[in-house]
Amino acid sequence: PFFPYKYKFKFAGCPNDCVASIARSDCSVIGVWKDEIRVNQDQVKAYAADGVDIGAEICDLCPTKCMEWDGSSLDIDDSNCVKCMHCINTLPKALKPGTERGATILIGSKAPIVGGALLSSVFVPFLEMDPEEDYEDLKELTEAIWDLWGEHGKARERTGEFIQRVGFSNFLEEIGLDPIPEMVMHPRTNPYIFFDDEIFEDNEE
Repeated sequence: PFFPYKYKFKFAGCPNDCVASIARSDCSVIGVWKDEIRVNQDQVKAYAADGVDIGAEICDLCPTKCMEWDGSSLDIDDSNCVKCMHCINTLPKALKPGTERGATILIGSKAPIVGGALLSSVFVPFLEMDPEEDYEDLKELTEAIWDLWGEHGKARERTGEFIQRVGFSNFLEEIGLDPIPEMVMHPRTNPYIFFDDEIFEDNEE
């Protein structure tokens, strides 16, 4: 189809994102897990015995402070884990990603060519990527984005620039996605709240 401009996909196997998909592609597909990090406590103790300061090098550097080390066991509050991979990279023999795996879908990054640089925004925090189903969910999301961007995008306007122009909430509404907390890039700075009028109909059994 005749798009306003190019549309790049990049695929990263884990949140380390060695291919820089979150900075240089219109659609980033980053492998991630949903369940708990697998912990081998014996290996954690072995790292500590070899001189690794678990408290300072692992727990204190965790961005959400979701890890605790009491000298004998490493406890992880997985509900607050943001999958940054720091602990797994530092203790690869002791920590491994969970087994319930899928991908996080992010949209809208680009390098600074026409406008400034943009980083991707989270659209789907966790999507099950089942090759046996031929990745239908990813295709459906992509087609919805292409239809909207292809119809209303300006010439040489990347998807991220289009989202900035029309507004993130309007973009989500048009492609049929509900807003979720993972999409928030930073706390709101506008103190005013504008409510849309909604018509609610009583559900009749």
